[in-house]
Amino acid sequence: MQIREFQDMVKHLYFKRDSERGVNGTYSWLVDEVAELGEELKGTDKEATEKEFADVIAWLASLANIMGIDLEQAALNKYNNKCPKCQGSPCKCTF
Repeated sequence: MQIREFQDMVKHLYFKRDSERGVNGTYSWLVDEVAELGEELKGTDKEATEKEFADVIAWLASLANIMGIDLEQAALNKYNNKCPKCQGSPCKCTF
């Protein structure tokens, strides 16, 4: 499955409800899911961690759908096989 296909699936499942919740409400859910992922990263339950990763990407897709953003295209526009800062592949940025 491509990112666009996943985003379309999420749109089919949740767009009406997410649109009614709006950008701010949906963003809030995304932030909550990222926090839950952060908690799972501290543990050792891989299955629970995988579920939180799935929740984060689903809420991100929902928010992108509300905003009319194609996640796949946005990601390719910025990260098309190179670092957007140094243009290296792999990244050669020094931090």
